[in-house]
Amino acid sequence: MQVKDLISSRVSLAPMAGITDYVLRSLVRECSPSCLVTTEMISSEALTQVKDTDIVKRDENHSPISYQLSGHKPQMIAECADYLQKYADMIDINMGCPVNKVVKGTDGSALMRNPDLAYEIVKTVKSRIKIPLSVKFRLGYTAHEMNFVEFGEKMQEAGADFITIHARTRAQMYGGKADWAKVSELKKSVDIPVFANGDVTSIESAEQCLEQSHADGVAVGRGILGDVTLISRIERYLHKGEYINTPTLEEKIETIKRHLQNEIEFRGEDIGIKFTRKFYPYYVNGFHGAGQIRGMLVQMNNKDEIFKLLDKIQFEYYSKSC
Repeated sequence: MQVKDLISSRVSLAPMAGITDYVLRSLVRECSPSCLVTTEMISSEALTQVKDTDIVKRDENHSPISYQLSGHKPQMIAECADYLQKYADMIDINMGCPVNKVVKGTDGSALMRNPDLAYEIVKTVKSRIKIPLSVKFRLGYTAHEMNFVEFGEKMQEAGADFITIHARTRAQMYGGKADWAKVSELKKSVDIPVFANGDVTSIESAEQCLEQSHADGVAVGRGILGDVTLISRIERYLHKGEYINTPTLEEKIETIKRHLQNEIEFRGEDIGIKFTRKFYPYYVNGFHGAGQIRGMLVQMNNKDEIFKLLDKIQFEYYSKSC
């Protein structure tokens, strides 16, 4: 499959460590049959040691799907990329993660301070795979080191077929405002497709991002939390001009119930319940007493008790709306 086919929907699910797992990707795919979904970051070091891992699990309908690798050893990343070809439609190299433990290992956005090594990684991986290769990076390491244009040009020269750029620096982490207009500078300087990432949390922000960045599409990250329909709603607006409202509280509660059930089936009840707790603030909000309810949910370790409380929220919401 060519890049243009993989990104034809103009919206992708951005990779998020510990978030865009098999279950969340499946929920997004149910809403959007055609968007590019990306796995959570996969450490090349870890994958080299243990290849039979749940992190690579996918279904047939998950395509188009990109598998994201992190690391700083060209041959090791290339070996992992070669292995992942049987699962992936595209391989993505993480050069944008700002988290301390990743950067200290000279992975993620630390590679923006070493463009020659980044070039070697992309060139080596490209020589080993037969599917498209993409790179995700940031504006730069700090506000004084914004080398994203030169970096993007170098990635294209090395063989990258596609770029996703988070419109913040590493120093910003996830704070401040994404500078979408900066992305237009990169778009003018490369010939390969560019998706803009950062602060795309609604149909309106997606439209503004595209207007300011002149990007080929948008990558949605944290905006998907609590709203697995967001990508499909953005797609509908971009392609058909139709505006679909955000999910109601009742719909969000129904989704978290399915999310929880699917995580339990995927990980087992104990781990599945604990893993899903991070999502409660995004689903259970916007009503009086939401904080108290979330406090109760994170203390619960029994699926039936959790579902009973979620059912109560739905019933009370329905009663008030009638």
